[in-house]
Amino acid sequence: MGAAALLMLTGGATLAHGAADGTDGAPAPDGGGHAAHSTGTGDASGSGKASGASVAGATGEAGPVGGASRSGGFWMRADGVFSPPGSFVPSDALTYDTALVPAAARIEITQYADRTSHRVGTRLRGLVPNRAYGMHVHTSPCAADPASAGPHYQHRVSATADPVNEVWLDFRTDRNGAGEAEARHEWGFRDGGARSVIVHDAQGGAGKRVACFTVPFSS
Repeated sequence: MGAAALLMLTGGATLAHGAADGTDGAPAPDGGGHAAHSTGTGDASGSGKASGASVAGATGEAGPVGGASRSGGFWMRADGVFSPPGSFVPSDALTYDTALVPAAARIEITQYADRTSHRVGTRLRGLVPNRAYGMHVHTSPCAADPASAGPHYQHRVSATADPVNEVWLDFRTDRNGAGEAEARHEWGFRDGGARSVIVHDAQGGAGKRVACFTVPFSS
C-alpha cells in the first residue's frame, strides 16, 4: 500500500501552510529519491527553507498561516527551538536530554503532498556532531512527560513497525551538528492522527525519547 524512501535534509524557524504547486510562493517539492532507508548530512542554510534570520519572538516560533491550491496539493513548514519542559519561555519543541539535544538547538519539519506522493522532511542544527539519531512521527502532542506523544503514527494500525507503514526520519549529524532526512509515501495522514515528531537516541524502531516537537500535520 505504501512505498517509502528516505533522503537527507537541515534547518530553522517559523510555521506556514500553502499550496504544493508553488503558485502562492511556497517551495515546490523537489524530485528524486531512492527506495531505501538511508542516513546522511546536509547544509543548515538549505535553499528555500527557513533560517535563523526568520526567527520570530523569543523562541523563534511563529503561528500558522495557510492556503490551498486548485490542484489539491499543499505544503506545510513548522520550525522550533528546543527548550526543556517548564522553561520560562514556552516552546513547542521540548528537549528531555540536553546532552543530546541542547537547549537552543533548532528543528524544521516540512510536509508536501501532491497527486502522487506525500513527503515529510526534517532539518536540524545545534545537535551533537557526527552522531546518529532516530526520529518518527507520533500520534499526540508533546508534553513534559516524553510518553505523552503516544506511539508511532501508523498507516495501517498495529500492522508493521517499519519505514513503509510509519514515518521514519532517522539522520546522522555532520561535524557542525546539523542533520536532515525525508520520508516519502503514497499515503497521507488521517485527520488529527499525526501530532508530533520524537527524536530518539538511536536509529531504528525504538530508542530513548530525547526530544519532541509538536507539529500541526495536515491530512
